[in-house]
Amino acid sequence: MKKILYIDMDNVLVDFESGILKLDAATREQYSGNYDEVPGIFSLMDPLEGAIESFNLLAEQYDTFILSTAPWNNPSAWTDKCLWVKKNLGEKGYKRLIISHRKDLNKGDYLIDDRKKNGADEFEGELILFGSEKFGDWTIINKYLLY
Repeated sequence: MKKILYIDMDNVLVDFESGILKLDAATREQYSGNYDEVPGIFSLMDPLEGAIESFNLLAEQYDTFILSTAPWNNPSAWTDKCLWVKKNLGEKGYKRLIISHRKDLNKGDYLIDDRKKNGADEFEGELILFGSEKFGDWTIINKYLLY
């Protein structure tokens, strides 16, 4: 039986900044400090470097799911995240997206996340803090989980 691995989206699989850079100046000014509330912003984001390749490799050895939180005040984010997964992860992402504000309610062995919010710090398995000193990028995480 494969171990269960959850991977966060924003700033782990998805380059959040790339979506902000695609906004026009008026929208950036209007939503300054609340970019996650911009309607449609999650559909504008590019994959983070190495994320797609890493997801595909990890999905071969783990029962892999995308575990993300969507802003409550931006209902389009829920749809945009689903569309992003379909576009960028294809068959390996099929019905693998979980949107939750309580990541600790999910049972599993590993959670790769860039923050300790939304229950990530209370996750029952091991929290792999993406971008931290220990787990700075996908290359390091792949070495840790695959070899």
